[in-house]
Amino acid sequence: MLKLLSAVILIIFISLSANAQTPDSTLKPSPVKTLSDVQYNALIKGEDFYNMSLVADVNKYPSAEQALKYKKELDLSPSQVTALTGITTELKRKKIEMGNFMVTNETKIDALFRAKKISESDLIFYTNRYGLYMGELRNAILKTYVAAYNLLSPGQIAMLNKLKKS
Repeated sequence: MLKLLSAVILIIFISLSANAQTPDSTLKPSPVKTLSDVQYNALIKGEDFYNMSLVADVNKYPSAEQALKYKKELDLSPSQVTALTGITTELKRKKIEMGNFMVTNETKIDALFRAKKISESDLIFYTNRYGLYMGELRNAILKTYVAAYNLLSPGQIAMLNKLKKS
């Protein structure tokens, strides 16, 4: 019985140790020590690391990017393609902009903590600002789903949902 208990504890310990070291934390450090390399790169490259579009996805709102991916199958009109392209271009710009703002904000708050010069007002300012950036980013992402929904016909939306499943 003691051997079995020891084996179980050893397995749990090994699995917890493996989970503590994510691939990005063991390979390359981020330039911002409070962000993992994966988080940092996602923010800088304008990737939706935090899955901010989930509410639109689960409620079957179309992504402008996915609609463009299936433009032939959806029989998009030239004006729809132009509008959807504009939406995706602007979203990419906004995601990169907000990502850079969040990295800069995180760098500043880290510097204040490192220098032991953080005040309560600094803390309120930088954490609230981070929240504003996250909110602005999520708004920008979700706004594109609403815009794509309004651009596509119900038949195109249904077809896109079928294509996404296959």
